[in-house]
Amino acid sequence: MNMKKEKETDLKTLNLQANSIRQDIIHMLVEAKSGHPAGSLGMADVFTALYFNILNHDPKNPKEPSRDRLVLSNGHICPVLYSALAESGYFPKSELLTLRKLGSPLQGHPHFESLPGIENSSGPLGQGISQAVGMAIVSKREKKSWRVYSLIGDGEINEGQAWEAFLLASKYKLDNLVAVIDRNNIQIDGTSDDVLPLDPLSDKCRSFGWNVIEIDGNDMGSIIAAFESAKKQSNQQTNKPTMIIAKTVSGKGVSFMERKFGWHGKSPSKEEGELAIKELMEERKRLEAM
Repeated sequence: MNMKKEKETDLKTLNLQANSIRQDIIHMLVEAKSGHPAGSLGMADVFTALYFNILNHDPKNPKEPSRDRLVLSNGHICPVLYSALAESGYFPKSELLTLRKLGSPLQGHPHFESLPGIENSSGPLGQGISQAVGMAIVSKREKKSWRVYSLIGDGEINEGQAWEAFLLASKYKLDNLVAVIDRNNIQIDGTSDDVLPLDPLSDKCRSFGWNVIEIDGNDMGSIIAAFESAKKQSNQQTNKPTMIIAKTVSGKGVSFMERKFGWHGKSPSKEEGELAIKELMEERKRLEAM
């Protein structure tokens, strides 16, 4: 069957969609009274680009064999994934407010098959890229056209397993694999430079055999261009996986959260949530006026 591809080429529409996702995230976390706002807000633009422009997917037929696979490794930012899925039509938006509640399929880390559109279970960090590499190997060996997109936190690549997976992806020439590192420079214990420095990150990834693209991870045009470049690499059979290093602002869109590692895993209070929504509504008005 022909797959439905969510396609929005208008950057204004995409930026408004990202704003809606950010508002969803705040509402979810206030209601849950726990969760991770910093990375979720920072990655809203990347998830918007994927679900409304890049991915080959069909919310009405989430198990379609030819769909692209999205593997979220840093599963604690699942509020942004859940919102993107709901906004795309995988399940009703009303379910978002059940995040982290007893019996809800919207668990604190995504669980495979608990919701339509969830491709992997994540919780222990550092493992998602290995899962994604395995999927991409299958697609290659079976001569399928679907691609694999892996979302990774910069803190979790402190773990050696991630670098082993990077090596394996290069060995098997997985040009059908695109990994996105959320380079927000924070993790639960502080800045990545303080905990375990990663730079020169792009040079390290290139040395492991990857095609590397560095972008502003909160600029929609740059995000779309990077994903399209990765597709071109795949179509040309360059035999290299692509690593997009997305430099994002943690807590993006909420001034009192931005770039503060203390918001890595701290949910906003009701009052803080109201302030956040006010800021996001003001940003929405600015976007609508453009």
